[in-house]
Amino acid sequence: MKLARDTWLIFQRQFQLLIRNPVWVFVGVFQPVMYLLLFAPLLKPALNAPTQAAAYKIFVPGLLVLLAIFGGLFQGFGLIAELRAGVIERSRVTPVSRLALLLGRSLRDVVSLIVQAIIITLLALAFDLRVVLGDLLLAYLMLALIALMTSAVSYGVALKVKSEDALAPLMNTVAQPVLLLSGILLPLQFAPGWLQGIADWNPFSWAVDGTRALFAGDLGNDKVWQGLSIVAVLAVLGVYWAARQFARTVR
Repeated sequence: MKLARDTWLIFQRQFQLLIRNPVWVFVGVFQPVMYLLLFAPLLKPALNAPTQAAAYKIFVPGLLVLLAIFGGLFQGFGLIAELRAGVIERSRVTPVSRLALLLGRSLRDVVSLIVQAIIITLLALAFDLRVVLGDLLLAYLMLALIALMTSAVSYGVALKVKSEDALAPLMNTVAQPVLLLSGILLPLQFAPGWLQGIADWNPFSWAVDGTRALFAGDLGNDKVWQGLSIVAVLAVLGVYWAARQFARTVR
């Protein structure tokens, strides 16, 4: 009960800060919207899709996973600012759970991501994208787990490096191969066999495939449950590791 109460208190504070400056929600969604409006219309001939709506069913799920990955990986910059301002230092004298310091922030990031995902989905509906509500909610669960994991890892790394100058190149170094080996922009079925073999070791590739299956209405596809299982395990591991970093910093 104490953990839940402390997490809720931290979440409330972090969410209030977000509400006071909601521009960051729209800044985060700006680039995906540009991809949706300016890049996605080119995919129908490239993918040999029968309709533009079919092309969007392939592209939009990858775009949402992209949003979850990049939105989470760069949350650590805000924590470094809090470290510099002494916010984390003052937490040492409070009885608040150290795990709650992480979970409250990460849950704020998850809520922000889901709001952005809803905006993207609503815009895609204008381009004849259609998806079953139950499948869409399950896809959002996949996105939430990805955002939870990536934001937790970002916070943990931020506590280790304690510098934006070190965090930025590190996150970019990780994010670029993850992006290219996930089949986010284009399905990896068009890639050479050796590249597909490497991508099989990328957990986000499974998440993208699972999300695409959900948007296609294929709930029974093995990739859905495999993707959910993989990202759920990684989310638990990421939260556990990041929580240990918080416990070491705030003690």
